[in-house]
Amino acid sequence: MSELTAGGNLALPDTELSIRVPGPFDLSVLVTGDSGKVGGDGDFVFYNQPSAPGVRLLPGGGISVDPRRLRAGASRLTVVVSAADPAIPLGALPPPAMTVTGPGPGVLTRFTPARPTHETVLLLAEVYRRGTGWKLRALGQGYADGLAGIARDFGVDVAEEPAGPGAPAGTAPSAPPLTGTAAEFDAIVLARRRAAGLPPLALDGRLTAAAAAHAAAMARGRRLAAEGPDGLSLYQRVTAAGYRCLRLEQHLVSGPRSAAEFVEYCLTDPARRAPLHDPELTDAGIGSAMDPGSGETYWTALWARPLTVRGLAATAAEVRSLTNAERAAAGLAPLADDPLLTTAAQAFSTDMADRAFYSHTSPEGLQPWDRAAAAGARHRGIGENIACGQRSPREVVQGWMDSPGHRANILKPGFTHLGVGFADGGPAGTYWTQLFGQAG
Repeated sequence: MSELTAGGNLALPDTELSIRVPGPFDLSVLVTGDSGKVGGDGDFVFYNQPSAPGVRLLPGGGISVDPRRLRAGASRLTVVVSAADPAIPLGALPPPAMTVTGPGPGVLTRFTPARPTHETVLLLAEVYRRGTGWKLRALGQGYADGLAGIARDFGVDVAEEPAGPGAPAGTAPSAPPLTGTAAEFDAIVLARRRAAGLPPLALDGRLTAAAAAHAAAMARGRRLAAEGPDGLSLYQRVTAAGYRCLRLEQHLVSGPRSAAEFVEYCLTDPARRAPLHDPELTDAGIGSAMDPGSGETYWTALWARPLTVRGLAATAAEVRSLTNAERAAAGLAPLADDPLLTTAAQAFSTDMADRAFYSHTSPEGLQPWDRAAAAGARHRGIGENIACGQRSPREVVQGWMDSPGHRANILKPGFTHLGVGFADGGPAGTYWTQLFGQAG
């Protein structure tokens, strides 16, 4: 495994590759020929156009690249990174650490560019043809004109592109009108929220697509379950649809014949009606499917709080605050926030969610101290707590404190620094990481 610096090159194997940048970032890819210009708007892979021949976006901040399957005439892929939340300056975030892997175990290379200053996006790397093979070049080149400026310079017409996280600004077309079940559900929920003095919920197309897919899977399996007969969990459907969340609540119900009956059923029980009246949950999705054999209708409703940079930072800060409260109660000094440990912890939580594993050892065999060192942390001692499935910082910290081994890490006198990671998705729904460091 190599560590590239800006301008460095690496010969690539003739296989499919994964390029990942964990954290609050969006990736985009421009496919060009020898001229440096795209062949058409289809050569711009981004949030609202997640794939092209040989290239596709992956959940959790990554792209899959297979140079063998690129369109005819393509000779270069330029990977661009921007902040997932356009309101957050790129320079306010940790440097976007890129990891390149192949189909087998082990990491091919890593590259961490310098933190940008006034630039709004970075040209992170390029995959380019050299003779009969392909190579990777680390770039780290800042760009002040935004994603739209990069796209135009590469020959993409972005005047009418829809706006969205990581998408070029332009004239966004109005959303298509809601019809059928979605329209009925939206009207009922809107009225209920308004009557309760709550902000309206927005029906999100990605959540609705995930809900519809899960309802159909339950109808095929003829049972209510968070995992369908195809082996996919509800959380995996949500992330596969392109939605990342800090919190996700769901209703899995069978029987009601209309959206009105479904909502009325949810209102009959305090626990079931709680998501509908929760002001933190701002997005929703609805889906239903009928089992043709029995005539039973299966419903999936999703209620979500979207992932934002500020929300993620607040979640990590709450975990750190609760951890330090436990240390204070034991007469110990607080743990200081460490951005490098946070980078490693966030990357690992995202990796566990995206690749559906749960272990201190990654599929490549990397341990917590390996991940800390790769992020640039140079602590004398390293410890790690992980957890999955917990819905809140309070729940996860309490779970750690109830476990002797995890409690020992939280209350270890020698630890001085802490990084916290959180990611949604995977079979468990949430993945948490605490990475402890000992100064000296």
